[in-house]
Amino acid sequence: MIHHSLAIEAVIIAIVIVTMWSSVSNFISIKRIIIGRPMRLKELHAQHNKLFWILALPILSADLYSSVSYGPESGITELAGLGPDARWIILPITVSTVILLAILIVSYIMGVLAYPNGGGAYAIAKDNFKRPLPSLVASASLLVDYILTVAVSVSAAVQAVASAYPAIGPYKTALAVLCVVVLLLVNLRGVAESATIFAWPTFFFMGCMLWLIAAGFLDEFRHGFVQPQTPSFGTVPEGLTLLLVLKAFSSACSALTGIETISNAVPIFRDPKQKSAVKTYLALGAITAVTLLGFAYHLYVKGIAVNPANTMLSQLAQSYFGKGPLYQIIIWSTFIVLILAANSTFTGFPQLSALVASDGFLPRALTNRGDRLGYSNGIILLAGVAIILIEIFHAQTNALIPLYAIGVFLSFTIAQFGLCMRWMKVKGRLWKTKLAINGVGTVVTAIVAMIFAVTKFVDGAWIVLIVLPVIILFSVAVRRHYNQVAEELRIDPSRMKPQAHRVRTIVLVSGVHRVVYHTISFAKSLNTDVTALFVGFDEESIERMKKKWEEWGNPFPLVTLRGEFRSLLSPISQYIGQLEDKEGHPDHIHLILPQFIPRRWWHHILHNQSALLLRSWFFRNKDVVITTVPYHLRK
Repeated sequence: MIHHSLAIEAVIIAIVIVTMWSSVSNFISIKRIIIGRPMRLKELHAQHNKLFWILALPILSADLYSSVSYGPESGITELAGLGPDARWIILPITVSTVILLAILIVSYIMGVLAYPNGGGAYAIAKDNFKRPLPSLVASASLLVDYILTVAVSVSAAVQAVASAYPAIGPYKTALAVLCVVVLLLVNLRGVAESATIFAWPTFFFMGCMLWLIAAGFLDEFRHGFVQPQTPSFGTVPEGLTLLLVLKAFSSACSALTGIETISNAVPIFRDPKQKSAVKTYLALGAITAVTLLGFAYHLYVKGIAVNPANTMLSQLAQSYFGKGPLYQIIIWSTFIVLILAANSTFTGFPQLSALVASDGFLPRALTNRGDRLGYSNGIILLAGVAIILIEIFHAQTNALIPLYAIGVFLSFTIAQFGLCMRWMKVKGRLWKTKLAINGVGTVVTAIVAMIFAVTKFVDGAWIVLIVLPVIILFSVAVRRHYNQVAEELRIDPSRMKPQAHRVRTIVLVSGVHRVVYHTISFAKSLNTDVTALFVGFDEESIERMKKKWEEWGNPFPLVTLRGEFRSLLSPISQYIGQLEDKEGHPDHIHLILPQFIPRRWWHHILHNQSALLLRSWFFRNKDVVITTVPYHLRK
């Protein structure tokens, strides 16, 4: 079965590679079919309808609310080795998670009040700290969290379906990769901009979870709130330690990622924007708390055990509905909402990376908009890294969880501390109350981040704790490079005026034929000192070239070189070096390279790529102006 899984993954990867590396014309045709027509830049600024807060709720909550399907399970999984006596601990862990959720929501409401135009952790840190380090920590943390959100959400979605259909279990990794590829293509096409379409599946999932909880209470009214399989409450299992409880709590906190989304998206709300965002936060907090508590309580009553091949949500739904239509609806709604949670990240990651890149801390290619006006390079980067993580961890949600949420809680801490600094600086109405709220948020999120770092260190958190400084150092290096380039390229326009220079043009010729004729004709059109250069590998070929050149009428003076080691590069570079070393050498050396272009893409492999090699080497090693004169073959 493993071999079949690997085969499917190989096919998926092969399809992507073939699509990317087709000929330019074929690639453009395929791209138009998959991605769609290019959009004009003015379409970016077209007015979109603002969202009523009830409609914004499911659109902005997919990431956070979908986590309820695996958050409690992630927590109790850490205690599974202690046996059935530990199952009751899911209740206090979930209650603690809900308390933390309340603290975070109240804290981020302060962010909405402070930044009515949207204020994520990066923007808050950039606005309130003099040095760039806090904002770089926030951006690195969020970028890592966005990548992990895709990997975790897609893996959890596939696991949900695999619970209902065990036959697809061996293909989970391949299916997860396929889901990410589909999300990549959808977002490159720009379908994600029609966000209102995605509101209804999230609403439906919310309804399914509330119906599941209601069904649980109906079941308990009929069969009792303490059933034969209900574990005893309060029993302390052997081997339980504080560190293990904290580890379980940190895993359960994976259900709290995505809280920042509403704070970032304040501008999309209808007026009054801030009040609408606050209503959305309160509604999201209430429904998430009810779902988490109700779900965890029913898991406890039913004594649901951790099963890697069957999620706890699947087991609970099956215990109430069997494997009938209601069970199938819950499973597929879970799959869809988790995929939507991953999809929402395809907006956040490219936007944040483009913002950081525009500040000079990431490569500027991330600020480029694609044909559909999305930040396509950021979208591709997100999908690529997420696929690598899914492959490494075999689409196992519980294996990815230790890497998850450290970054987001670190960014939470920075955002809360930044808001504290803002209230102390601007003061204003009730500023002490706001300061106290964000102060509590700072302390709590910092403690949770440290709990993550300590309890999850051995399980994989060390990877994130290494990756974050690497990203920050890379960001600093990128900014330093851009500053150095800007400094080196800066001129004083009043002193430095463009001037004409002496140019020595060298035309590389390989014989007397139509391609060289085309190139020599171009060189004759230039008002420069032109020399033809021929490299032969033996005396016979050199003499033959001299004779043909004379018969052709000596269009330019011909210089012949001997390639002792059957190389073009070495004699040409030595010749140019001699020109540069001569007294009174020209200000610019201009190298013209003839190149014929085959009609079909596969014809390229039938010819050597001398022009490409020479062009690449001279660009890298010499201050030589290089011109390529193409000649397109007809057959």
